[in-house]
Amino acid sequence: MSGMSQSGMRQKAVLFLLQAGPRFLPFADAATPDLPLGRLLRLSLFQVSVGMALVLLVGTLNRVMIVELGVSAALVGVMISLPLIFAPFRALIGFRSDTHNSALGWRRVPFIWRGTMIQFGGLALMPFSLLVLAGGGESADAPAWIGQLGAGFAFLLVGAGLHMTQTVGLALATDLAPVESQPKVVGLMYVMLLVGMVVSALLFGWLLADFSPLRLVQVIQGAAMATIALNVVALWKQEPRKPRYGAAVAAAPAKQPSFVEAWAHFAAGDRAIRRLIATGFGTMAFSMSDVLLEPYGGQILHMPVGTTTALTATLAIGGLFGFGLASRVLGRGADPFRMASYGALVGIPAYLALIASAPFDAPVLFGLGTAAVGFGAGLFGHGTLTATMNLAPKSQTGLALGAWGAVQASAAGLAVALGGIVYEAVAWFAAARGLDPATGYNAVYAIEIALLFAALLAMLPLLRRAPALAGAPPPTGAAVS
Repeated sequence: MSGMSQSGMRQKAVLFLLQAGPRFLPFADAATPDLPLGRLLRLSLFQVSVGMALVLLVGTLNRVMIVELGVSAALVGVMISLPLIFAPFRALIGFRSDTHNSALGWRRVPFIWRGTMIQFGGLALMPFSLLVLAGGGESADAPAWIGQLGAGFAFLLVGAGLHMTQTVGLALATDLAPVESQPKVVGLMYVMLLVGMVVSALLFGWLLADFSPLRLVQVIQGAAMATIALNVVALWKQEPRKPRYGAAVAAAPAKQPSFVEAWAHFAAGDRAIRRLIATGFGTMAFSMSDVLLEPYGGQILHMPVGTTTALTATLAIGGLFGFGLASRVLGRGADPFRMASYGALVGIPAYLALIASAPFDAPVLFGLGTAAVGFGAGLFGHGTLTATMNLAPKSQTGLALGAWGAVQASAAGLAVALGGIVYEAVAWFAAARGLDPATGYNAVYAIEIALLFAALLAMLPLLRRAPALAGAPPPTGAAVS
């Protein structure tokens, strides 16, 4: 009797979880009968590997190279920026995955696997190159250029691999998801990216707390092995195979257009370039002050180190709420352009709050503004990416997503670099004139507000057409827009 009651309780518990999942689990309602939640979560593991690589490049190695290994900060900045070289090629990568015809009947899988192996190769080479770059020990007699060349090549490989993996992985998710579920799938993919970044940051920090060269080698090579494992699990039995030979393919395949022809067709579509311009302006606006939030809190508001560190988490939490709300609203058929414009509108008072926090000496206002910046960025990013997915025909999904990713990644990298340059120049001028130390930071925030207005202006013609687009994505095969 006891065994029967326990079995019944377990069945009730499982039934409750199945019924409550779509209500309480983030983006669980993105699942469909053809794309169940387990398969969708497994596919999203490629975003976890990308998030892990981003944290390793921008966060962990940034600190380790400067502090523990004593590498020049300028050289570190150059190394970290090298992966951005491959960002503009995302459109070409997406196009090639659209038109690829492998002997095994896959389009996307070969490119994701190739990106995985390139990323693995960069991570496998990286720790030894960094040790030679730092000098000391057995590598003290090695020429400096060997370490610089090896480290630069390793960073290039990791950047090329993660750009290829993410671009084609998102295209595969678009192929598998029905149109009505794509906004929620986008939200889930980017939530998993953030999850990968947060978990990796905590894990890397814990593993490298007691730093040694051997521990650095172990951690980076462990990340390389984790990349292979995560992406193999993500890809397993995801993309259906279409036979290339035999009775299933009786007719000769049509001649595929070149990249130049495909891009010309894409650019001639309905306001495609305007959408990319709006994406670029908005991404720059939400990225320029990313590296300045914690210094502002410490230098201007005199916040302790523990509190300023929480600002990055606050920004990420705001982004998660933005993704969650956008996913829910867009899943009901709302216009993604309008959602992106709401994100830009939220960003304007958010940056004004950051500016006002110094004269009012209000750390709480600064924290609220930071959360609002993340929230607005989540709305804007989700809106522009969903619009790209919805409006791209099946024949050019990879190209459209690659173009969006190229603009987004390039704009973010350029914005971070420009933010640092503008801050240094204005701060130097303010110090020479005896002005407020917050002037340099406020100049960057003001530029971000101007960029948000530019993004809104670029989206105005798109918003006028919102009633025709809302809730009615164009049918597959429609003109590229």
